[in-house]
Amino acid sequence: MTESAANGATPPQPQQGTAQIALQKIYVKDASFEAPSAPAIFQEDGQSNLQLNMSQKVGAVGENVYEVVLTITLTCTLGDKTAYLAEVQQAGIFGLNGFDPRVLEGVLATYCPNVLFPYARQAISDMVQNGGFAPYFLQPINFDQIYAEQLRRRGDQAQQGAAAEAPAVGSA
Repeated sequence: MTESAANGATPPQPQQGTAQIALQKIYVKDASFEAPSAPAIFQEDGQSNLQLNMSQKVGAVGENVYEVVLTITLTCTLGDKTAYLAEVQQAGIFGLNGFDPRVLEGVLATYCPNVLFPYARQAISDMVQNGGFAPYFLQPINFDQIYAEQLRRRGDQAQQGAAAEAPAVGSA
C-alpha cells in the first residue's frame, strides 16, 4: 500500500488535457567510423582540422508517438588527408500527448534532442578513441538557442515574402 493511500489521501491523477512526455526508447539507428588514411596517418605531424555537422529529423511513428533522430558527423582532416570520419544517428521514440501544434514543434526541436545528445556524444567519443585517435569531447549544444534562431529566420523570411507580395505604392 502506498503512503498516500495509507493516510487516506488519493494519489494525484494526471488532469485531462495536461501535456505529457513519455520517453519510450533510446537507440543507435546507425553508426560508422572510417579511418581511410590509417595506418599512415598516425605518423603524420601537423594541426588537425575538425568539422562538426549536426542535423535532426522527426517522424511520426503513430498517434502522438514520434521518432527523433539526431545525426552528428565529425570529420578530422590532417593536411589534405582525412584522418577519420565518425557519424552516429542517435534516435529516440517519444510519446507526446496534450501539446498544441506550436508547442509540440518546440518540444520535438529542443527537449528531444537534449535527451538524445549525451548518448550521441558518448558514441562519437568512443568511436574516435577506439579508432586509435585522441579522445574528442563534444561541447554541450544549446538546442533552445538553435530553435529560437530557426524561428527568427522563419519570421524574417515571412516578412520578406509579405513585403515582396505587397503592391507598390506610387504617386500619380
